[in-house]
Amino acid sequence: MSSSRTLAFIGLGAMGIPMARRLVEKQFRVQGFDLNPRALEAHAANGGTASASAVEAATGAEALILMVVNAAQARAALVTSGALDALPAGALVILMATCAPSDAREIAGMVEKAGKRFLDAPVSGGVVGAEAGTLTIMAGGDAAIVEAAQPYLAVLGDKLYHVGQNAGDGAMVKTINQLLCGVHIAAAAEAFALGEKAGLDTALLLKILGQSAASSWMINNRGPRMLEADPAVTSAVDIFVKDLSLVLDAGRASKVALPLAASAHQMFLAASGAGHGAADDSQVIRSYRALNGTT
Repeated sequence: MSSSRTLAFIGLGAMGIPMARRLVEKQFRVQGFDLNPRALEAHAANGGTASASAVEAATGAEALILMVVNAAQARAALVTSGALDALPAGALVILMATCAPSDAREIAGMVEKAGKRFLDAPVSGGVVGAEAGTLTIMAGGDAAIVEAAQPYLAVLGDKLYHVGQNAGDGAMVKTINQLLCGVHIAAAAEAFALGEKAGLDTALLLKILGQSAASSWMINNRGPRMLEADPAVTSAVDIFVKDLSLVLDAGRASKVALPLAASAHQMFLAASGAGHGAADDSQVIRSYRALNGTT
């Protein structure tokens, strides 16, 4: 692959940094931008090009990948900061952030009106998947655009699904994924909270649950961190406050009752309100401990 192929990458966070690094390793010139100077330094240390602005990152790029926190940041990068106008005509904008389906459709309209192509392609797999290139990618858009994005997406994930022809289809699949993730984390926290109140050996409880019919990916991934006092942050409580809000918004828009998602959202919201919003999302268990008078 020629190193002359230039990509813009905006959003060099916990997942964005390793995703951009993988593209650099495949000989793309990756012009990265983030508001955090340390993120830019890390990108440069990985062999990427640190850009001083979103416009500088987008200039001359055949594609722009947005791995930002939400739709508001995507709009800010594209419109307020001017990246959309700086892209060459026909360039491809790939939105990989978790956004509401309605936001993905709105951003698609903005991009297409500016004479560029758009792909709605959120991901799942977390930091581990970003580092290993094993992300699950849920692409919503025209088949020809999915094909055009294949050289980049294949570097970032090993499970690419074309879930629909329209922008917003990928976002809806990701919304459903986040519904299950949030509920599973909250359910695991509830189970360990009961075990703690009963005075059980929770490390042994985790081992048993992880090998039983009750096992889930979240039990085995988040469970060990629930038993730590202050685990390293891989995804924050406030991320699920946001994501479950998107889930409930989607439910309202479709007139679908989502009582389990609503309950899980309240537990994450309670943890955030108690000052734990920046803690690892496994620490939603602190809400249960507060309710039950345990530590």
